[in-house]
Amino acid sequence: MLDTAARTAYDENHIAFRDTVRKLFERELIPHLDRHEAEGIVDRNFWRACGDAGLLCPTVPEELGGLGLDFGFNAVIDEELAYAGSSAGITLQSDIVCDYIVNYGSPEQKAKWLPKMISGEVITAIAMTEPGTGSDLQGIKTTARRDGNHYLINGSKTYITNGQNADLIILVAKTDPTLGAKGMSLILVESDRDGFARGRNLDKIGQHSADTSELFFNDVRVPITNCLGEEGKGFAYLMSQLPQERLSIAVSAQAGAQRAFDEAVKFTKDRKAFGKTIFDFQNTRFQLADLKTKLQVGWAHLDYCIKRHLAGELTPAEGAAAKLWHTELQWEICDMALQLHGGAGYMNEYPVARLWRDARVTRIFGGTSEIMKEIVSREI
Repeated sequence: MLDTAARTAYDENHIAFRDTVRKLFERELIPHLDRHEAEGIVDRNFWRACGDAGLLCPTVPEELGGLGLDFGFNAVIDEELAYAGSSAGITLQSDIVCDYIVNYGSPEQKAKWLPKMISGEVITAIAMTEPGTGSDLQGIKTTARRDGNHYLINGSKTYITNGQNADLIILVAKTDPTLGAKGMSLILVESDRDGFARGRNLDKIGQHSADTSELFFNDVRVPITNCLGEEGKGFAYLMSQLPQERLSIAVSAQAGAQRAFDEAVKFTKDRKAFGKTIFDFQNTRFQLADLKTKLQVGWAHLDYCIKRHLAGELTPAEGAAAKLWHTELQWEICDMALQLHGGAGYMNEYPVARLWRDARVTRIFGGTSEIMKEIVSREI
């Protein structure tokens, strides 16, 4: 269990909410972790259970059918999910997709989709990456061409979280390929549209329970009213939402790092070699002391970033720095935690193996560490 006694980003309401999250996960998530991993997807029963408990999209304003809570409640969920060792895509829905619809959706779009997203009836995805385009979003090839009062969409996306489950996709497409970034728009595409197809559930190194897919759009027709916000403003919308997306990743990374550390402590205090526990060796204690120190710094920095974000002050460079630092820390701690397990760490029956596998991609998605350095360097 995460030790939150020294946290400074949360008040008594967040603390009470964390207890709700833990109880729900203990009942509906943790007993099914191995099955989720084996099946490569988190079943809809878990989504509906999260919806019933108020764990989906908690920041949606009350007038739109939500709880009207702040991002700190999202962060609590992110921490507990990562500490549990799950890669379920509920954080994508609550931390990323939700705000696009709240901030840029029409009244009709909000009324149609937000209540179902809150309940878990509708699962969402956001489709940015393409087979030939990753961090450079301006290089996307998918197009949404006007055809009367409809868009005609053609293209493909890949590495899409929630791709197999998704009922609704926010598609990043070019509505005017001649205008570069100013020709990009966000289009809502329902998964039951003719011409839409899902590819395979991709076989990944880690995060096996996260359904990650290829998506194909072949003359998919959607009404012009499915444009999210203004046409041509898609790139600007994406950039404005990135600080929260990257903070969300940082939150999960820190909690995942803490779980790996806790597993290493537990294992080394139990496992014996040469007549004493692994923990009794000075090298082990020093390694763990170094990691504990970095975790202490990490939690303090994370609370700083959460409070900055709640105040509306977290800058894009600060969000990038948070993602960079916490995901790199996660990898360092997960790798050392596995090392301290010895051969046992390479066995899938030990939680540290899953934590190690799942940690590797966090330095890539949401913008690679190298891209984060580029963003931070622009502010120097």
